[in-house]
Formats: sequence, C-alpha cells, structure tokens
Amino acid sequence: MSSVAVLTQESFAEHRSGLVPQQIKVATLNSEEESDPPTYKDAFPPLPEKAACLENAQEPAGVWNNKIRPIKASVITQVFHVPLEERKYKDMNQFGEGEQAKICLEIMQRTGAHLELSLAKDQGLSIMVSGKLDAVMKARKDIVARLQTQASATVAIPKEHHRFVIGKNGEKLQDLELKTATKIQIPRPDDASNQIRITGTKEGIEKARHEVLLISAEQDKRAVERLEVEKAFHPFIAGPYNRLVSEIMQETGTRINIPPPSVSRTEIVFTGEKEQLAQAVARIRKIYEEKKKKTTTIAVEVKKSQHKYVIGPKGNSLQEILERTGVSVEIPPSDSISETVILRGEPEKLGQALTEVYAKANSFTVSSVSAPSWLHRFIIGKKGQNLAKITQQMPKVHIEFTEGEDRITLEGPTEDVNVAQEQIEAMVKDLINRMDYVEINIDHKFHRHLIGKSGANINRIKDQYKVSVRIPPDSEKSNLIRIEGDPQGVQQAKRELLELASRMENERTKDLIIEQRFHRTIIGQKGERIREIRDKFPEVIINFPDPAQKSDIVQLRGPKNEVEKCTKYMQKMVADLVENSYSISVPIFKQFHKNIIGKGGANIKKIREESNTKIDLPAENSNSETIIITGKRANCEAARSRILSIQKDLANIAEVEVSIPAKLHNSLIGTKGRLIRSIMEECGGVHIHFPVEGSGSDTVVIRGPSSDVEKARKQLLHLAEEKQTKSFTVDIRAKPEYHKFLIGKGGGKIRKVRDSTGARVIFPTAEDKDQDLITIIGKEDAVREAQKELEALIQSLDNVVEDCMLVDPRHHRHFVIRRGQVLREIAEEYGGVMVSFPRSGTQSDKVTLKGAKDCVEAAKKRIQEIIEDLEAQVTIECAIPQKFHRSVMGPKGSKIQQITRDYNVQIKFPDREENPVHSVEPAVQENGDDAGEGRDGKEAELGSPRRCDIIVISGRKEKCEAAKEALEALVPVTIEVEVPFDLHRYIIGQKGSGIRKMMDEFEVNIHVPAPELQSDIIAITGLAANLDRAKAGLLERVKELQAEQEDRALRSFKLSVTVDPKYHPKIIGRKGAVITQIRLEHDVNIQFPDKDDGNQPQDQITITGYEKNTEAARDAILKIVGELEQMVSEDVPLDHRVHARIIGARGKAIRKIMDEFKVDIRFPQSGAPDPNCVTVTGLPDNVEEAIDHILNLEEEYLADVVDSEALQLYVKPAPHEESRAPSKGFVVRDAPWTASSSEKAPDMSSSEEFPSFGAQVAPKTLPWGPKR
Repeated sequence: MSSVAVLTQESFAEHRSGLVPQQIKVATLNSEEESDPPTYKDAFPPLPEKAACLENAQEPAGVWNNKIRPIKASVITQVFHVPLEERKYKDMNQFGEGEQAKICLEIMQRTGAHLELSLAKDQGLSIMVSGKLDAVMKARKDIVARLQTQASATVAIPKEHHRFVIGKNGEKLQDLELKTATKIQIPRPDDASNQIRITGTKEGIEKARHEVLLISAEQDKRAVERLEVEKAFHPFIAGPYNRLVSEIMQETGTRINIPPPSVSRTEIVFTGEKEQLAQAVARIRKIYEEKKKKTTTIAVEVKKSQHKYVIGPKGNSLQEILERTGVSVEIPPSDSISETVILRGEPEKLGQALTEVYAKANSFTVSSVSAPSWLHRFIIGKKGQNLAKITQQMPKVHIEFTEGEDRITLEGPTEDVNVAQEQIEAMVKDLINRMDYVEINIDHKFHRHLIGKSGANINRIKDQYKVSVRIPPDSEKSNLIRIEGDPQGVQQAKRELLELASRMENERTKDLIIEQRFHRTIIGQKGERIREIRDKFPEVIINFPDPAQKSDIVQLRGPKNEVEKCTKYMQKMVADLVENSYSISVPIFKQFHKNIIGKGGANIKKIREESNTKIDLPAENSNSETIIITGKRANCEAARSRILSIQKDLANIAEVEVSIPAKLHNSLIGTKGRLIRSIMEECGGVHIHFPVEGSGSDTVVIRGPSSDVEKARKQLLHLAEEKQTKSFTVDIRAKPEYHKFLIGKGGGKIRKVRDSTGARVIFPTAEDKDQDLITIIGKEDAVREAQKELEALIQSLDNVVEDCMLVDPRHHRHFVIRRGQVLREIAEEYGGVMVSFPRSGTQSDKVTLKGAKDCVEAAKKRIQEIIEDLEAQVTIECAIPQKFHRSVMGPKGSKIQQITRDYNVQIKFPDREENPVHSVEPAVQENGDDAGEGRDGKEAELGSPRRCDIIVISGRKEKCEAAKEALEALVPVTIEVEVPFDLHRYIIGQKGSGIRKMMDEFEVNIHVPAPELQSDIIAITGLAANLDRAKAGLLERVKELQAEQEDRALRSFKLSVTVDPKYHPKIIGRKGAVITQIRLEHDVNIQFPDKDDGNQPQDQITITGYEKNTEAARDAILKIVGELEQMVSEDVPLDHRVHARIIGARGKAIRKIMDEFKVDIRFPQSGAPDPNCVTVTGLPDNVEEAIDHILNLEEEYLADVVDSEALQLYVKPAPHEESRAPSKGFVVRDAPWTASSSEKAPDMSSSEEFPSFGAQVAPKTLPWGPKR
C-alpha cells in the first residue's frame, strides 16, 4: 500500500510564502473555489510596515520578518590597556624598537590580527587590536601572556564539576581562556586535588574565577539518577523512532540516556534539575510497570538469513512494527546461531505483529545466476553501464559478484529479483554465444616488452582486434595471459602475441661501452637525438644507465641483425664525438681578448663557423688569459693559428722557438707548472708553449714582447742546461706574510739572491695549497748557498723586536683613514709588522712598531718617506669647465682613479652647480649626453674661472703638474662635420639607436642640430684620439645612406598596366596567392585600384620597383590576362537539390573538381532567379569535360534524392503545435493594474516603495529586515 501527497493551491502558497499554519485559510472542497486564482497579495506579500518591525513587537507583521538578518562586520577592533605597574617591559628608550616591538610583530604574524601600540600619560600601554573575532581573541591572549606581568590564583570546586569546566573536547575551557586571556590548569582525573589554578592578569583571573564558580553553581542545582529497567522493555520506554523518550525529555528538560540494543546494560540514566528529573523518572517507571503487567511474549522461528529483512535498514522495520502494533520484536545477535525471534506486547496485538514479521521476512529473497567469472566484467559493463540499467529499474535489488566464483548473487524483493535474474541470465547467454576467451603461457620477463612503452603495443592489439588482454602484474611472476572478446579477434590476438613472444626469444642483448660523459650528448636536448636513433631502429630497445650509477654500459636489446646495425651506428657516433671533443688551450694577453671577440662578437663567430669548433673565452672579471678551443684536432689547430695571428697583428709580439730535449720538459714545467709559471711571471707575462706529451717534438715556443721573449729564452736555456748537467732541489718553509719582504720591492731582494748564487727560488702562488713552501732549484752548491741566505733572512724575521718613532700628530689621520688602509699596505709589504698610532684625542706623537728587526727598520723608513711626501705636498688648481667634468671622470670615475694611482695624488672635484648663471652656447638638440657639451673645452669663458669649474689636485709638486696635464688631456674637444640635412633622421635611427651605436663604438658624443634649424653641421665631441675615427665612421655612414637613396630612387619606378576589372580577381588569386607569387618573383609592389574610389580608373594596375623588374611583372600579368581572354563561360542547368552534394563538406569536393579540370565553377546565390543555373569558366576543352563530369554526378545524386523523397511519404508527420491548447500563464486576482482608477500604481523611482539594500530611506518605513 502506498500513499500519495497532493499539493493544493493553498499548500503551495503556504510553502511559497513561509506563513505559519494558523495564518492559512482552510481549503474547502468546493470546486468553484478551487478554480479561483490566488490574490495578488497572497502571491506577492507586501513589505512590512514600520510598526511591524519594531524589536519589541510580539507578533510577526509579515512574511519578510524572518528572511533577512542584519549583516555583521567580519573585522572588529578592541583596545586593551596595560597599567604601568603590570607592564613586563618598562624601558621607555626602547619603545617601538625593543623586545616589546618584536613580540608584537610575532603576535601579528601568528594570529593575523593588526596591532597598534601607544603610551598613555600615566605610562600605561594601550594596544589596539583589529581583525577577525577569532584572531583578535587569540592576539589578546598572547598580549596578556607576553607583555603583562602574570599573577596566579586557585579556586576549589567539586571534582565531579571539573569535566563541565573542560567541556566537550576541551572547547569550553579553550573558549574560557580566550575570553578571560588567562591560562587555566585543571588537575588530571587520577589526581585527587579539586584545586583549579588560574594564571594571568588580576582582572583576567577575577573574570575566570567568576566563570568557573558559575559553572560549578549550575551543576550543584542538577542531579543524576539511575533506574534499573529490564532490557526487553527499553523499546517501549523509547517508543517508536525514540519519539516517546524525546517527548518526555522536551517536557521535563531532563536528559535521559537509554543504552543502545547492542549494549547489555539495563540501567537508564537521568540528568537534570532535581524537580524535573523526579517527574521524568516517575513517568518512565509508570510506563515500565504498566507494560510489565499487560505484555506477554511469543517465540517464532525465522531463518537466520531472513533476520536482516525483519530488522530492515537501520532497524526501520522493527520501529515500523512497534509503531503500528505496539509490539517489540527481539532478534538474536548476528553472532548467535539461534533462529528464534521473540515478540513482546499486548496479547491482542501479537497476531498482527506476527503477520508483519513473516511478511517482512518473506518480502526479500536471495537467488543466484551461473556465469563464468571471466564474463563478470562484461556483464557489469564499462563504468558499470550494463548493471546500471538493471539497478535503475529495480533499485531495491542488490547484485553481488564474487571474484573467482562462477556465480552472481541477487538479493531483494522477490518479484524484482525474478525480473533481474531473467535479464542477467539473458545477458550471460548472449555473451557466451558471441564471446570467447583463451589463456596463453608467455614467460613473464617478456611481459613488459609485450605491453610496450606506455602500453603502446598492447593498446594497439586491443583496439585492432576488439579484445581485452589481461597481463598479470610483475609482482605475481605469473606466465598466464588471458585474452577475452570476439572469438575471431581472440584467435588473432593470441597469434600475434605468440609471434611477438617467439620473436623476443630470438632476440639478443648487447652491452655497449660508451663513456658516461657522452651519454647526455647522445640522448640530446629533451631526448631529440636518441628519438632519432630509436626511429631508425624501432625494433631495438636502448637503455642508458642511471647517471647516479656512474656506469659506462649502454644496453641494446632486439633482433640480432638490428642490434648489430644499431651497435655500429652508435659506435660511429661515439667515434665522431671523441674526435670532436679534442681540446687545446691558447694563452692570449688579456688586453687583446676584445679584439679577438670583435665588434658584436663578429670575429669569434667567424672563426667558430669557418673552423667548425667551439671556442670558450674566460669571463671579463676573471684573471685567466687562456682561451679553450674544442673540436676536431685539425680544426682546433687551425682556429688556434688564426687567434694567434690576430694577437701578432695587434701588438709587437715576437715568437721564438727553442729546442730543448723532450725528456727535460716535465722537469722544466715543474710540479703543477710552478717552475715554468715563475719564469713567465718574471719575464713580463710571456707565454711559453710546450709540445703535447708523447709527440716527440723538442720545440718550445715563447711568445710575447720582443725584450721579454729574449729574457725568457735565456732563462729557459740556462735552466735546461742546469737540468742536463745536474739539478738539485731544496724546500724551505716561511710564513706567507714574510714572502713579500723576502721578494722585496719589485723583486729586488730575491733577484739579488739569484744573481749572487745562480739558484732559482720559487714562491707559492695563490692557487697552491701549501702556502709556506719555498722551492730552491739549481746546482747543489748554488742551492745550498741560496738556502743559507734565505734561512738567515727568515731567522731575522722570526726575532720580534719593538721600536718606536716620532710622527707629527697632524699626519696621523693620513695613516688611519679608510680603515687603516696605509697601515695594512705597510704590514703586507714588510713581513706583517704591527704599527700602532696613539688614540685620537691624545696629543702624543709616539708611534710603536712591532715585528722582525729588518721589517721594523724597513717599515720605519717607509713611514718616514710618506711623512716627507706629506710635508712636501702642494695643492694646485686645474680649471676645467663643469660641463666636461663627467667625461673627464669616465664611467664610475675610472679615469680619475687611474690618474690618482699613476701619479700618487689626490684629486677633488667641486660640487655641481645645478643652474649655472652664465650660458655661452645656444641650446642644441642632444642625441648623446648633456646639452651644451658641443664646443671645444679650450674655449673657456672670458674672465676668471667659476668655483664649480676648479678641480683641486694635492700631492708632490712635480706629480701634481703631471696629473694636471693628464686631466687637461681628458677634456673633450669638438669638431664639425657637414652632413646633408635630409640624412640626419637616418643617422639618428629608430629611437636614436643608430647614433647611440656610433657613440658607443667611437667613444664620442655626436650632436645633431634641431630640425627647425635646417642645419647641415653635426658636432662630434670627445678625446682628440677618437675624433678622427668617429669622423671617418660618420662619413662612411653618409656614403651608405646616399647609396641607399639612389637605390630607393631606382626602386620607385612606376609602371601602369590597363587590365579589364573583371580579370582582377583571377590575377589576385585565391587568398592573394597569384599576385604574391608575382611580387616575390620580380621584387616589385603591385597596387590594384580602390573599388570605393570613383575618381580612380578601375582598369589601371600600378607596378612599383626597378624598371627592369616592373616590365617583367607587367609581362607576367599580361600573360595571365591573355590566358583569361581565351577562356569561355557556360551556364549549366543543375538541379539545386544536388548542389550541396557536389560542393561537399567545406567545398572540398568542388575544389577537387576545379583543380582536376582547371576550371572555375560558380553556384547561384540563395534567392537567385534561377536556382539551378551553375556557371563553369575555363578553356573550352576543360569546360566541356567539367560539365560532362558534373552532369554525371547530378544523375547519380538525383536518384538518391528521389528515393529519399518517396520514403518521406510513408513517415508519420510530426504533430502540429497549433493543436495544443494555449497556456493561460500565471493568473492572480485583485492585482494593482485591475483596480479602479482611484488606486495609484506603485512609483518605481521611489525609494520608499522600492527600497534598495544598504541605502538610506525616508522615515516612513524601515529598511528590509530587523533594525540593526
């Protein structure tokens, strides 16, 4: 039996408007009233009046009252005050920057709230916290804990009340701590103490204490009682769906806890106010006693498998029986074997309940269908589609598939199960008739090869043969592969898989040894190169080792012949890589690197391309002079020769070859090149090149300036002679800070040792690990003598002495400025001697020196020299106009720094004058630097120089004079070059790029006059040395531009051709293809007349370009016109019904016909007078052939059209829309538009009658929703 709910007009209005049931009129059964439409006010309830919205109103005035709630701001602001005596940090000086500020920053980052601190007059701390409520409360707690001094107090409440303070999951305690900004510690359950400890501010502790006592007081009023009730009577007390117990709880306000059926407890627990709790206990005891007297039981046997149907989903069936009959049904537990069901209730109701129990038990049945397990997934279908059809029709039927079993279990209502069983049996029968499966054995080691990369092989077989192939996972190590699907497809897939497996058994694996450094190159960027190899040998699988393994073995697997071919191919590739990876180093003097690179990298690019090599130059900021060339050996040698020839051409570089026996080369080079490096450094940085080891050559090449080369040659021959006679080596140790002192200024001391003894002394370089080691090489007696001298020097350095000297206090500042740079230089040069000047403010002139005796003496001498220089210092002035100061300084002051270093002087530039009073030159357009830098620096203003022009130079007189000359040499001069005015814009270039390029290249400023001056004079300003090159470069550019102008004039030759406008589209071609071809072929511009311009002749085509090219283009156009004039056009009557078929999708078919017969075919536009007329244009023979072909197609397609139209006569026509009854739409009564003319329609522009959200309205009515 089922029930149907009917939605009446009144119930719809109730649902729609949200009115309470008391406000709804009772619906009558009068048919006339039922047909009446609702009133306008029922359908569209009015907004509430002011009186109805008052907060104190007892009754809701309208249906809108409960709809809109006031919107609360999500961001709140609270201010907390910390008195001075409670402040944790009271240091006033650190306000805003001390620990207090750091803590505030941490709190802001942790909570997301914004904090602002301020000090009150009483030195208390005010903290304003803004943010979301939760963030503000957390921030407040942190502020109290970290910025305010903490106090603590205890409060005692009964132990059993502690859990109410904690609350569910500790939420109540957390909330309490946030509200009061305190820390509340509650003793553990196993602790007998009832003391709760509260930590925080005094105010917070008071609040928290009050809240805790309040919670305890509330619990004192409550009571707990337990009532023993037999388990069998619990359902009667709870009532159907727990309604009875819920009702009692609601009426008495008592919480009643009945243990669930699964729990064996019998006591019912009551919690609540004492009086109300007593009422609840009395009512439940009464129910229990009443049921105990009136009820009896019967026991029935119900199959164990049917128990779950009696229980129903979530016990609903038991509750349903209890509700209808008042009888409780007791089911034995699922783990019990008992099948006895006990019914408990009033005797007269037991019969009805028993009937319902049996009905429930027999309403569901379990059945099974035999189906091979391999068919299960086909029955389920893709994503359960097949099964979904059955379950949607019969949702109560549960279908279960058990893996490995050849049956399907169905469970549900008997009728539905029978229907579902029939459908599944039919499906199984159909699948068995049209599907098959086969299992094949293939060694599991071949499985991943059968699957292929990303499943490519197996997916192809599945798609090709429409089968399903199930390959076991690697972890199972199973050889069994199962193929399921169409019988024919299964056999074909089986055959192919077995063939693949047999082919793999015949495969071979080969390990190829390739150095790991080549692996990345063979693989290529993003695997491009290895993809090419795999495409070339698709049957070969190539596996590279993991880079982390550092292995050289590359594994190839595939058919024997293919593996061999692939091996040879890869070996050849590796041989080429080895050949191309030959590398040589070429030492080139650093100053010539930019010349080897060339302008914009032109030189180096050309060498790379012509020699087919890779050339790496050291970074600009690197001290290395070595250029590395990589490629084939012959190519590398050729590139090196070219680079060396550039260096030779640029400087006075001499090259000398010295013959030294190859067996001595290693000993001459020394350990890690130390010996040969010392010779190169001593001889002005010459380059000494030894032949490749094993070449057998005795030739050593020395390259560098002539004088240095000769010096190096003598030293090298002398050293070789020593090595040949008898070479002896001794190592001695000295602190690195002594090395400079042992070498002496400009290498004077060590040269003296070498000259007196004849031995070579080698000091460690910055790259050497052992910085203490000094090596002496030569004949034994010479080495011993040099060793003796050096050890004596070292010993004297180890004897530390302390000495003092007098230095006038006015000179002290010179030694200690720039963080004591002068003193650091003295310490480095003189064996780490320590120089101590008296503290500033004291008038002492005593300076203390501490170190080795010789070092102290040398340092004193050096300090004395510096003092003499300071006393001999003069200051001179150098007048250079301020406008040239920037160019004199150079980029980042580099030129001035060089002069101060070269002449040991100090140079001070004046402060820049922003608005100079005098101005000699007129304004000039700038394309380089500042305006007005366009005249000779010598042409200074008349009269005395201005203060902003005077540069002050301090130092020794003779050096100051030299520095002044050097400064004056840096003053730029200006020359003028005559360049035709019409070329100026081309010289400047787009956005000034052309002139900027020239200025960068020649290191000058180029000033072009303003366009309104119409001047031909361009001024070039710069150093005299650069001006000639700049002028030559500018004139060269002028020549280029003039040549371009002449070429432009030749290219602007115009030629007109008269062509009938009807041929223009054909000359242009489809998407401009024909005309573009002519333009490109003859390098001309072809202009067709504008159709919209009535004044322009429509038959004139203009060709622009070189005269010869325009004539050739004209001939090409006239040739096309000649061919077009031979063409004919014919109209063919072609049934309009076949036009679409002939044209084809997107015109593909008609284009094919036009290309095949070389004709143009035009179909009529929609709405044309003759829809069947088709025009064919082309050469006469081609037109006839095309027409014959089109007519044949028409005959073929027309037959199909006639058949289709005949078939339409027998198809049932669609029902006419007109036959449907027209809809009346939504009708209401008493609408404003049907009222008498006395009633006024609402004013839509009025904010009173149509209020907007959030806007201010007139005082007659309130905005929507309750008052905020």
